[in-house]
Amino acid sequence: MNHIEIYTDGACKGNPGPGGWGVLLKSAGTEKEMFGGELGTTNNRMELTAVIQALGALKRPCNVTLYLDSQYVLKGMTEWLPGWKAKGWRTAGKTPVKNVELWQQLDKLVREGGHTIDWRWVRGHNGDPGNERADALANRGVAQALGR
Repeated sequence: MNHIEIYTDGACKGNPGPGGWGVLLKSAGTEKEMFGGELGTTNNRMELTAVIQALGALKRPCNVTLYLDSQYVLKGMTEWLPGWKAKGWRTAGKTPVKNVELWQQLDKLVREGGHTIDWRWVRGHNGDPGNERADALANRGVAQALGR
């Protein structure tokens, strides 16, 4: 399997408000940048969308190292997901999981993609070059959503 490094980030100007997502894919000396945005969204939705877009862009099973600064997405995928699914997409407090359609989409991509994913948290806005680029791309997504 090819090894690929993925950096993802989401941004929101107001929460909710206009938001963007950004992705940097790096493999075998090549890089690809992706970004997009929405007008009425939240930071968590954009963080999830970034990971969904990144994994959706992979054409074959890969060995993925995925860097993200969102504890929400990291813990959702590595800790909370099995419990949510067992409880019919409800939290420990018995309330519906927020952003359930995005979580279900991400879960499906992970289950059916055939990827081996190493989820790695990085501190945002702390000088990590890949995270800084993903953040800049997410902000380009906000600008695009605003028509700038």
